[in-house]
Amino acid sequence: MWERILVIVRKELLQTVRDMRRRALLFGPPLLQLIVFGYAVNMDVRNARLAWLDLDNTPESRELRASFESSRYFQVVETPSRIGEARDLLDQGEIQAIVQILPRFGRDVRRGTTAAVQILVDGTNSNTAAIISNYASQIVASHASAMLAGSGNAKALASGAVSAAPTTPGGVSARLRVWFNPDLKSRDYFVPGVVVNIIALVTIMLTSMSIVREKEVGTMEQLMVTPIRPFELMLGKVLPFALIGLLEVALVVVAAELVFQTPFRGSVLVLFSCSVLFLLTSLGVGLFISTVSNTMQQAMMASFFFFMPAMLLSGFAFPVRNMPPAVQYLTYLNPVRYFMEIVRGIFLKGTGPEFLWPQMTALFILGAAILTLSSLRFHKRLD
Repeated sequence: MWERILVIVRKELLQTVRDMRRRALLFGPPLLQLIVFGYAVNMDVRNARLAWLDLDNTPESRELRASFESSRYFQVVETPSRIGEARDLLDQGEIQAIVQILPRFGRDVRRGTTAAVQILVDGTNSNTAAIISNYASQIVASHASAMLAGSGNAKALASGAVSAAPTTPGGVSARLRVWFNPDLKSRDYFVPGVVVNIIALVTIMLTSMSIVREKEVGTMEQLMVTPIRPFELMLGKVLPFALIGLLEVALVVVAAELVFQTPFRGSVLVLFSCSVLFLLTSLGVGLFISTVSNTMQQAMMASFFFFMPAMLLSGFAFPVRNMPPAVQYLTYLNPVRYFMEIVRGIFLKGTGPEFLWPQMTALFILGAAILTLSSLRFHKRLD
């Protein structure tokens, strides 16, 4: 039996390497996704364009401006003299935020009373606006804390648009520490997800197209009259792409470490073990698509029809908890979601099976069910 299976495996590997379309699928999506999500897709905020509207012009207001300019998050590019001019810059998209220092700011600071700072943020991009607001709040709070420690005043800065009090009465201070991704790099968040997308897309499309190709060129009937049984044919068809999927995972992990310096804190063995569990699902979906498609174009379109919703509902770019409740329940049937949680946990947190077992169990159940049903349908179509 294994001799016949190995013959099919060798045949599939040779056809995959020789076929230009499948060779493009083998190298194109991994390379494209690594470039896009490693370099192009960047949600970090660095050197946000800032307009500084100082209606007080005192040493105290200039000290606050120096705090903004010394940070890596803001760059003062405009210094308008009136609020109308600043708002025009915001409307035109020349700047992303306005810091307005109100009159009597320096006098209020010297007296120890509440000094007001207004921050206006362009909310067109809600994610960027939230990040800018958070950074500005931290700078204002840090500056207020430094003033409080230096002068002994009972009051520091307050903001009309941003409220960020670094201390509470009684001398208790809150200090923020970010775990797992201390620099909040979006690259470290997206690159592990590329592992999931690549293994899903490549294995689904190659598996479905490999079987449909036999129908399209008329060689399926020749395989049917050979001594190869349906189970052996199915196994010989899916094993090559399981190996290719694992190879793609290894290549992306190496690229993430060497090119993007993405932290990998977990176990390589756990990652590949979970990849095998996920392959049960992706290969099963590929088998099912092969039974409902008659041409390679149909197989490719059906693969994208499954892959795109699965990726969007996996938490790759949008947190699942932010989705509507009905959609959140739907994601429990999405195997890509569980593998996404596993890969990010292994990369960023170094999580092991003792914490990942719920996701691993869900992957095994869904994968076994999908692969079994697809195998039965594939067997029936051959019969």
